[in-house]
Amino acid sequence: MAAERDLATLLAGLHPVLNPGRYVYCTLPGKVPAGLRPVVTVAEAEGVTFVVAQEEADSLGLPYAYVAAWITLQVHSALEAVGLTAAVATALAGHGISCNVVAGFHHDHLFVGADDADRAMAALRELSAGRG
Repeated sequence: MAAERDLATLLAGLHPVLNPGRYVYCTLPGKVPAGLRPVVTVAEAEGVTFVVAQEEADSLGLPYAYVAAWITLQVHSALEAVGLTAAVATALAGHGISCNVVAGFHHDHLFVGADDADRAMAALRELSAGRG
């Protein structure tokens, strides 16, 4: 299936899915510890940022910030699509919900405050239905 570029089609087909668990942002100099299974990794000048299940971070005693829920937009969005991130962030901001977006090859992934997960899902469903 080809990746979608049309914003209206992308929004209509968001199909957000709330992944189970809570996720946290960690950063360490160097590399991710062996055996850790991050869902996102970003190399920055200051160190490696990674998002990992809170249980994994706790079990290794890793310091972290921002306890998040992980929402996957099931629509197959093209990496060069224009406006999806802006539309999603604007819709969530309208409900007072912060959002950190990560683009995967096939889907976009949103990390919202864990306590905001249900409200974020409702806002995304509204957006997808053309009411957001």
